[in-house]
This record gives sequence, C-alpha cells and structure tokens, in this order.
Amino acid sequence: MQLTKHWAATLDDYAIDLAWSPDGALLAAASSAGPVTLHAAADGAARHTLPGHDDGTNVLAWQPGAAATLATGGQDGSVKFWDAAAGQHTASASLGSAWVEHLAWDVRPAAPLLFASAGKKLAAIRLDGTVAHTFPDAAKTLTALATVPAGGCVAAAYFGGINLWDSDDFRLQKNFAYANGIHALVWSPDSKWLVSGNQDPSVHLWIPEQDIELHMSGYEGKVKHLAFDHGSRWLATSGGRDACIWDCAGAGPEGREPAMLPHDAPVCAVAFQHTHGLLATASADGAVHLWSPERRQPLRATVKMPAAATKLAWSPDDRHLAIGSEKGIVYVLACEG
Repeated sequence: MQLTKHWAATLDDYAIDLAWSPDGALLAAASSAGPVTLHAAADGAARHTLPGHDDGTNVLAWQPGAAATLATGGQDGSVKFWDAAAGQHTASASLGSAWVEHLAWDVRPAAPLLFASAGKKLAAIRLDGTVAHTFPDAAKTLTALATVPAGGCVAAAYFGGINLWDSDDFRLQKNFAYANGIHALVWSPDSKWLVSGNQDPSVHLWIPEQDIELHMSGYEGKVKHLAFDHGSRWLATSGGRDACIWDCAGAGPEGREPAMLPHDAPVCAVAFQHTHGLLATASADGAVHLWSPERRQPLRATVKMPAAATKLAWSPDDRHLAIGSEKGIVYVLACEG
C-alpha cells in the first residue's frame, strides 16, 4: 500500500475544513480567514474562490447527491448556499450573532433540509435560505450535530446531553442526559449506534431504538474525533497517542478489549473510507497512517507531512485522501496498492 502525492494547494490561512463534492469532481477547502476554494479533483486547479464569511468560515457541507450545492457556516452568524458549478452565492440565512459551527444535511432528497447550530440555537434551513423551523434553545451551547444516515432525525449535543429532533415534524424524539461536555457525535452507517466523544474523557454509545447505553473510559485526553467504517463494525476514536478501535458488532464493545494503533504524538484526526476498509489517522507530529483494523499487522502505509493535519477526507471513490494542515496547505494523496 502506498500514499503518493497527487497535488497540493496553498490557502491563505489555517485549513479549517475540507469536503469532497458527492460526485468527487471538486474538493472544497475552507480557510479560517474566510475564503472557500473549490479545487478540481483531477489536478488541484482552483475552479472558483468563494468569499465565504466575514471574519472566518467554520464549516462546510455539500448537499448529498447534489454536486452543485455547497453550504457554509461562519463567524458572521450566517449560513450561505453556493452554486459550485457557477461559483455563485445563491442564498443566506442569519442565525444571529453567534458563530455557526456545525452543519448537517438530512439525506432524504424529497425535501432537503440543512440543520445548523449557532450558540444555543438550532435551525432547519431550506435551500432558498428560508428557515423551516427554529428549535427551542438548548440548555448550553451546541457542540456537535449528526443526522441519522437513514434520514428523519438530527442529534444535537450540548454540555449535559443530546436531543434527538424529528426532521419531519421537528418534535423532540428523545433526550439523553450526559453530565459532561460532548466534543463529537457520529452515527453508525446502519443507524444503530449513536456515539459521543467526550471531555471527561470517554466515549459513550447509545442504541436509541432500544434505550441501551454503553460507556468506554480510560482515555488519556478529550475525545474529539470519531469515525465508523462502512460496515458499522469498527469505531475509531482519538483521545491519546493511540487510535483506539472498538468492535461494535453484535451487542457492542462493552467488555471487549479495543485494538490500539500507536502514534508518536496525540491523534488529531481519524477517517474511514466510504466503501472500503482502510482507516486514515493523523497525529500532531504531522504523521499520517493507513490501517486495516481487521488484520493481525494492521499498519499499511505511513507518510510524514510538514505540519499537523486539521482534517482528513476520503474522496467518494476512496482513491484519494485529502489532508488539510495547520499551515494552510491542502494535500491530496493517491492511495495505491
């Protein structure tokens, strides 16, 4: 297995987010200074540079199945929609003065909705920028959003718990109390597991349909990064100098020993391929590793980058790995072998 340089591009500031278009033709790269650049996947050429948000862009989210629609959230308290093919701004929604830090699409194409959080506020927004619904304020600042893969529900985390909101009638489905800070949320692709990465530091798992909870502690530090493989079996987490891999088959990981994938510095990003089995991990010393968690010897490839990664993103066909860095360089590596 080899990772080889495909292309690289330089942003004007820290690479705060990366996202591939659903058709894999474009890579959107957001600079913390505000601009968003749309790069051609084939050669890295800048197709369009979008102005993004005053004071800074925070997050990117492509509409699933619609390659031309990109949503962004920023420090100006707004959500913006962009026609990526034309490089044009199409609509905006203002959520107030708080930063928009989290975006999540409902995947159902019949009535696409974008969920966006700003401070304690959560809103459901249509493609034309109109607000379909504003939810009751959370008890504390919202710290993570995740829409269930099957559609119909969004999980919104805050210090103290998680609310599950119905994305059809906007009613509260469930509330899960958690007496600490939550840094990350992820659903398993089969929609069975909802997982939080926590400040205490730990990982907490719910099976919402059965009201089952599991708790995994013992981490060195806060757990800020989570990823499931496409089969919903392997859960990768940060939280120290090892990437921790939990086996979520059957009744889940409680009582099972996790696999520990070692790094020389704290893990700062994890990302599984979409339809294949490789896991990419990055650590604060600039190292990026590829792993096959099910193998006896899981390490497949290693590259050393000039700066720590801020984001890892696999292309939709799993052939390329995009890496955003603290120094504002975006690298796209080809995965071969």
